[in-house]
Amino acid sequence: MRTRRTLKDAGFTIPTRFEIIGSAPDNVWAEVEPAMHRSLIAFLVVFALSALAAQQPASQQQEQQPQQPQSTQQQRPPEDKSKRPSPPGTAEVTLRGKKITIEYSRPFLKGRHVGQELAPYGKVWRTGANEATTFVTEGNLEVGGANVPAGSYTLYSLPSEGTWKLIINKQTGQWGTRYDASQDLARVDMNKSQLSQPVEEFTISFDKKGDDKADLVLEWENVRLTVPIQAK
Repeated sequence: MRTRRTLKDAGFTIPTRFEIIGSAPDNVWAEVEPAMHRSLIAFLVVFALSALAAQQPASQQQEQQPQQPQSTQQQRPPEDKSKRPSPPGTAEVTLRGKKITIEYSRPFLKGRHVGQELAPYGKVWRTGANEATTFVTEGNLEVGGANVPAGSYTLYSLPSEGTWKLIINKQTGQWGTRYDASQDLARVDMNKSQLSQPVEEFTISFDKKGDDKADLVLEWENVRLTVPIQAK
């Protein structure tokens, strides 16, 4: 074990501060200078640790501070769809205790005609306006002879001077004009008849025929279209 030498061990008495400056032998400074270096290093280490300890709480508080919610003035209020040029509509029916719901938009004629400016013949139509018309069934169905398992779908149609077709599509959540034919579940014929009075606003409804049967009905201008639905 190394023994540390002191000034007394070297045979010197401890002089005053002013005596050391001019008269201390070299072997004295050999002992004093390492001790001063060690003291300086220890001081710097303690100073650095103290500075880090003082900064750490502020940094942690900044990280843990929750973000302030955005101003309510910057948040756009939900759209009032009833103010749209084609307001929303809903049709519902219950067969064998299972609900069927159609949500769609209801455009107006406004001097236009079905098969021309509106729902032109030979082109797939969204069967409404705005978002794609949704068809949700809680139970398995037969629609126009096609099997439709319980689930969510969208409805399109193919207008014609003769027989219209109802299209049941598996894609959901899209805008009405984004039709993907590869997602078709079925295409069924609709029965067409003439109305005695014109209908200004496009309308979808159900005409219930019994506990397990109903007709899906579309009416606009002087056209009435129906498709039989039966619960399975």
